[in-house]
Formats: sequence, structure tokens, C-alpha cells
Amino acid sequence: MKPISTPEAPAAIGTYSQAVRAGDTVYLSGQIPLDPRTMQLVDGFENQVTRVFENLRAVCRAAGGDFDKVVRVTVYLTDLANFAKVNEVMSTYFREPFPARAAVGVAALPRGAAVEIDAVMHLGSSPGA
Repeated sequence: MKPISTPEAPAAIGTYSQAVRAGDTVYLSGQIPLDPRTMQLVDGFENQVTRVFENLRAVCRAAGGDFDKVVRVTVYLTDLANFAKVNEVMSTYFREPFPARAAVGVAALPRGAAVEIDAVMHLGSSPGA
């Protein structure tokens, strides 16, 4: 098991790694919309979703991959009415074959975030293979 870390994503704010690689699989910890430079939440729901995907992309790249290698995404929302906006923003980051995905409504997220997303990436053959 190898921890993955990059200053291009927010530093871990607890007892976890930004990601962990086990063989060809990388497990990316949930990202909330923290600006990695200021460690403050960004404003506005669409900006929050975009920031989360940028944070996840930075960790993917630090692990030697990118979104084309992501096989699973879990989206946590404090308001499921925002799911359509997540889909809209996600469509700018992912292409077919899309990763498997789950969406979960939650009562609250760290730091008062409206969204958190985690992912699993496989660095072997492409997800569609």
C-alpha cells in the first residue's frame, strides 16, 4: 500500500491520506470544495462541485492517472435537489465509458460543504476494456 499526496489538492485534515494505491487500484479519499491554497470553502454550489473535481483530478494525476482511469465515483450531497447540477459539471470532466456512480443524501458534510466526492481509479487497462 502506497499513500498518494499532492499540494495541488487540499491537505488531509484528519487521519487519512489523499489517496492510497494498492496494486493497480487507487482509492481516492473524499474531497470537499476546499481551495488547496487557502484551505477555505469556495462559494456557490457550482463552484463547489467544480473545485471538488479539480481537487480529485490533482490527486488522480499525482497517482499517475486521470479521470479516464476512474471506475467508480460516490457523490455525497446535503441537498439531492442539486444532483442535476452535479451531472452537468461532471459531464465536463468525464467521457464515455463513464464510471459507475452512486449519489447519497447526507445531513451534513465537513466544514459545511454542500458536496463531497470520492473515487476509485484503476491504473491497469482502460475501464472500457
